[in-house]
Order: sequence, then C-alpha cells, then structure tokens
Amino acid sequence: MEGSLLRNKGYITLMVAQLISSIGDWLSIVAIITMVGLKWNASPIEVSLIILCLAVPMALFGPFAGTFADRFNRKTLMVVSDLVRAGLVIMLIFATTIWMVYICLFGIGLFAALFIPAKNGKLKELVPDHQMKSAMSITSMIDSGTKVLGPLLSGLLVTAFGSTPVFVIDSATFILSAILLITLPASALAEPLESEKSKSSSFRKDFVEGVNFMKGNQFLLVGLSILTISLLILQLSDSQIIVLIRELTNASPDLFGIIVTGSGLGMFFSGWILSKKTDYKPILLMLFGVFGMGVSFGLLAVFTGMDLAHSILWGPGLGLVAGFSAGIVFIPFQAAVQTDTPVHITGRVFGVINSATTTATIIGPLLGGILVTVFGVIPMFITTASLLVIMSLVGLLFRSKIERSENDVSKGEQGAQGAASS
Repeated sequence: MEGSLLRNKGYITLMVAQLISSIGDWLSIVAIITMVGLKWNASPIEVSLIILCLAVPMALFGPFAGTFADRFNRKTLMVVSDLVRAGLVIMLIFATTIWMVYICLFGIGLFAALFIPAKNGKLKELVPDHQMKSAMSITSMIDSGTKVLGPLLSGLLVTAFGSTPVFVIDSATFILSAILLITLPASALAEPLESEKSKSSSFRKDFVEGVNFMKGNQFLLVGLSILTISLLILQLSDSQIIVLIRELTNASPDLFGIIVTGSGLGMFFSGWILSKKTDYKPILLMLFGVFGMGVSFGLLAVFTGMDLAHSILWGPGLGLVAGFSAGIVFIPFQAAVQTDTPVHITGRVFGVINSATTTATIIGPLLGGILVTVFGVIPMFITTASLLVIMSLVGLLFRSKIERSENDVSKGEQGAQGAASS
C-alpha cells in the first residue's frame, strides 16, 4: 500500500512542499525569538506574545478559513498563502519595533490558517481513502522530523550569520513551496467539489453545512473532544518543563533541548509505525496515547521530586515516550477524519479542528503558568498526569459505544457512495 502511495506524484509533491515550508517555519521562529529576546532585550511577556500572534489567527479564523478552502480552488489558495507569507517574512528584516514584528507574525498566522485546511482538502482530493492512514502517518513524520531538524539548523545559522539571512532563507522556502504547489495535478476527486460549490448560494450556507456535518458525526465529536481536552490538560505542564528541570540539582544545561528532541523523535517513530500498520482502531489507539502521555509526565514529576541522577538519560527517554504517545493520539484521529469527511467539506472540518486544538494550546500554557505559580511545578505535573490517565480509563469504558458509532458512519457513507455511483 505504501509503495503505491509513494508513486502518487501529486501526494509526493504536496509532501515535499510541506517539508520545505515546515523547515522554513522553524528557521524563522528561532531567529525571531533570538532577535527579539537577545538583541532587543524583550520582556518575557513580549516574547510570549510572539507565539500568540502566530496562534491566535488559527484559533479565531480557522472555521472561516476552512470554508474559504472549500469554496475556492485549494491549490490557488495554498500558492497565494505561501507567496504572501514569503513577503511578510522578508518584511521582518526591516522591522524596527516589536509591534512591527507582531503585525507581520499575525499576518503569517492568518495565511497559515488558510493554508492548512486547503492542504488537508487537497490531500483528500489526491489520496484515496484506503491509503489515507499511511498518508497521514507520513505527514506526521514530516512535521515531527522538521521539529527536530529545524531548530537545530536555525540555531547554527543564526549563530554563524545572524537573523537576517535566516529570514531570507525562510522566505525562499515559501517561494519554492509555492512553485512546487503550482505543479499539483487536478485530481479526479476534485470534480465533485466543483459541482458541490455550484450548489452553494452563500458563504454562510457553506459554513453551516460544515458545522451540521460535525454535529451529526458522533465519532468526530468524541475524537475531537479527546484530542482537545487531552491537549489542554497536557499544555498545563508541557509549557512548564523548563521550570521542572530547574528543580533538579545537577541538570545538564542542554537537558530541555534534548527532551524536546526526544519528543520529536517519538512522534516520528509513531508516524513510521502507523504508516506500515494501518489496521488499527482509532479510538483505542488515541486512548492508549492519552494514557502514555499521562504516565510519562507523571514519571517526569516523580523522578524530578526524587532528584534522581542521570537525568540526561531518563529525561529524553520519557520525552520519547510522550512524543510517541502524542503521535498515536493525533495521527489516527486525523486519518479517520480524512476518511470519514466528504471531499467538498474537508476544509471546513479541519478548520474547526485546527481552531479547537490551537485554542487549547493558547489557554493551556497561560493557565498552566498561573497554576504552577500557585501550587508548584511538581504538583502540577502530577495533576496533569492523573487527569490524563483518568481520562483514558473513562474513555476505555465507553470505547465500544464510540466505535459502534464510527462503524455506523462508515457504513452510511459507503451506502451513499454506492447510491451515487449507481
């Protein structure tokens, strides 16, 4: 199955474009933080606003961007998004105040919010459903791989040449991505998309159609709830790992970076395994992933409280477990959504999903910082771990009911497709 997927030229082109632009994203993020934090001596709040400027547009405009991705040509939207972001990155070179940086980053985040649902919709056009699990696994491998390589490469480039050349390189990656996307084929699956668009009388009608689809799909709602709630709980502590490390007596200065690298490798391995083995139950795998994240964060807190020696070994090891567990939460859900969602509303559905998950990544760190200040970092990690483990166990009690609803949805869609083709 994977072999035939890798012979899909449209899919390969889309993945290469994603790889190039993702590396560029990480290059610029590290360069911006370095420029603002070290060269401009920005305050901690000013630095935190950098990430918020990228995330807030996704949280606010994700569902609306998804509707645009379904109403207009997805390839064109991706190309325009890449070219606009290339220009905004170049503008960072000429930024003289932190507010200019914020405005550029907000624009980059806004067009990223448009790009992501358009990309997922195009992926649905290019890849048949029976290959979707492998396709989403490979996509996750690219994301996690760039998470490891991007910051490392950016750190080396910023140290050697400064921030300006990194911004130029990042802009070039967006342009190269746009050139590749122009060559994407018009999939045969795109034809129903055009006929569906002609039936739509308004933007509002399209938006409501996407919302109604999600409301009527119990599996999608339950899966999104598991994903969003677990991500919110996780972010309460994940953003405070550097604070947890400070509790250790003899922690290596590089421990935080190594733990993050371990996490990225864990997600990469989960993507690799799931690209090979696709006959899994999505909800069961997601619940095991939530349990694994809880256990790994709990052990991080326990070992830190014990001031256990050799943190350079167990820290990255638990980061690897946490990253692997996160991978088997995200990948099965996204693959199931791609398979269950009709091609003409894929953008809307993924727009809502991206909005929900991004909101969790915004609220979680902010709330986590307050709770850690009040209750302490180790109790917060223990609480996070306990909530994740409890959530996974409760989910296992209701798993059979959820999976029945998933099977009912799949049978209904197969019946609809059969009726349409007869």
